Amino acid sequence: MKKQKSPDTSADTRKPTQSSLWKKVVLTTVLGMGITMGSVYAQNFESQIPTVYHVYVDGNHVGTVDDQKLVESYIKERVQTAEGKHEDVALTVGEDVSYVPEKMFRPSFDNDSVINSLEEELSIMVDATKLEVDGKVVGYTENQQEAEKAIKKLKTKYVPESVLTKLEDPTYLKEKDLKNGDSTIVDVKLSEKVSYSSQKVKPTKVLTTDELVNLLQKGTKQDKIHTVKKGEVLGEIANDYNLSTQDILDLNDNLSENDVVSVGQEINVTDYQSYLDVIVVEEKKEESTIEYKTEVKESDDMYKGEQKVKQEGSDGTKETEYKITKKNGKVIREEVLSETVSKEAQKKIIIKGTKVIPSRGTGNFAWPTVGGVLTSKQGPRWGSYHKGIDIAGVSDRTIKASDNGKVVEAGRHGGYGNKVVINHNNGYKTIYAHMSSIKVSVGQTVRKGQAIGVMGSTGHSTGTHLHFELYKNGELQNPLTYVNK
Repeated sequence: MKKQKSPDTSADTRKPTQSSLWKKVVLTTVLGMGITMGSVYAQNFESQIPTVYHVYVDGNHVGTVDDQKLVESYIKERVQTAEGKHEDVALTVGEDVSYVPEKMFRPSFDNDSVINSLEEELSIMVDATKLEVDGKVVGYTENQQEAEKAIKKLKTKYVPESVLTKLEDPTYLKEKDLKNGDSTIVDVKLSEKVSYSSQKVKPTKVLTTDELVNLLQKGTKQDKIHTVKKGEVLGEIANDYNLSTQDILDLNDNLSENDVVSVGQEINVTDYQSYLDVIVVEEKKEESTIEYKTEVKESDDMYKGEQKVKQEGSDGTKETEYKITKKNGKVIREEVLSETVSKEAQKKIIIKGTKVIPSRGTGNFAWPTVGGVLTSKQGPRWGSYHKGIDIAGVSDRTIKASDNGKVVEAGRHGGYGNKVVINHNNGYKTIYAHMSSIKVSVGQTVRKGQAIGVMGSTGHSTGTHLHFELYKNGELQNPLTYVNK
C-alpha cells in the first residue's frame, strides 16, 4: 500500500483569487472615504468656533477683544487726531501692540475695557533721530538728514560752505601752495563725537534745524571759577556771566553785597558750556620784519654822556608758515611750521663813553629835588613864556645838582630870586631859582646829587617851589625830556 504525501505548509504559494482582490479594493475605498469625510467635518466644525484676540501692549496683556480690527481702527483714529495738531511729522504709537488669537467655545471678551486701557497705555509718538554728543543726548530731529544739516550749519558759522565742500575732495590739500599773505583752511572738525540713532519721542520734543544749532552752541550751565581782574566789581562780573549780583552772592557764602573784590580773588560763577565746538585748523604764510638789535660798547676814550654810532642797524625779513587752531572762531593755538630768513638783520653798534671828570656832566640828569610834584610845565603861561618847570610839595626842601659840573653863578638875580647856575662842561647848563638859601659858590665843582641850596620862594614866586631850567649849547630845552625822576 502506497504512503500518502503530507501537504507543504512552510509557504503559501497559491495565487490570490479574483474575488479576494475585489474585497480588498472595496475595503480600502470605504476606509478612505471615512477618513476624508471625518476631516471635512472637523474643519467645518472648527471654522464655526468663535475667535477672540488677546491684546498686548509692550508684552503686557491688557484684555481681549472679539475683533482685531477694532483695536487697529482705534489706533488709526488716535494717530489721525494727533496728526491734525502736528502736520509736519509722521506720527505713530510709541508702544508695541500685538495680538494672540484664540478659538473658544464660549468666547469671553470686553471690547470697551480694552479700549479704555489703550487710552491710558498708548502714547502718540514720532519716529525721530536722536543726536548724541559724546554719549549725551542733546536733542531730537525729524530724521537723520535734519540732524546732519544742523551739524553742517553749525560748521558754516565759522567756515564758508564752499570750504567744507572742497575739504571733501582728497586732491584739494595736495594742491596747496601758499604764497606770502595767503592762508587756507586744512581741517574742520568737531570737539566731540557725534552719533545718531532712531527713537520714538513725543512730537513736542522734535527740534527744527535752527533750534538744534542754537542748543548745540548754548549748551548747559556749569560751575566755573572767575579770577578777578584789575578794576572789576561784583556787578560787572555778574553781568559778564548773565547773572545778577544776588546770584553771585548765593554762589559765594563768603561775599556780601558791599564787599570790594581784589585782583586775583577767585569767585564762584556759572556759565554756559557748549555741547559742541567747531575746531578749524588753518595754515598761512606771511613775511615779517626781523628787528635789528642794538649793541652798546663802552670806551674810555670818550667822556661819559657822549656816544657815537659805529654801525647803523637795519631790519631783516623772514617768511614764516603758521598752523593756527581756532575754537568757535577764536585762536587757541598758533604753531610755527617753518621759517625761512630772506634777509639777515644788521645790528646797530653804539660806542658809549665811560671817562668821568667831576666837573664834566654825564649827560644823564637827575631829579633836582627830594621827591615833589610837578606844578607847572614849560610853555606859555599868564601871557608870557615859562622857561622851565616848577617842582613843589616836598617834605625835604634840599635842592641838588642835577649832574656834575662847575658853579658859574650863585646869588640873587631879579625875578629868579636866589639862583644857582651850573655849567656841566658838555654843552649843558642848568639853572635853579627861588631858593631860600644857597650852599655853593662860584667856581666850585659839584657832583651829581650834591646839595646846592634849599627850596624857597624868593624873587617873583607864588609860593615855595623850585624853578628849574635846562640849556643845551645855549638853546633852551624842555627839562622833562632829559630829567629822570
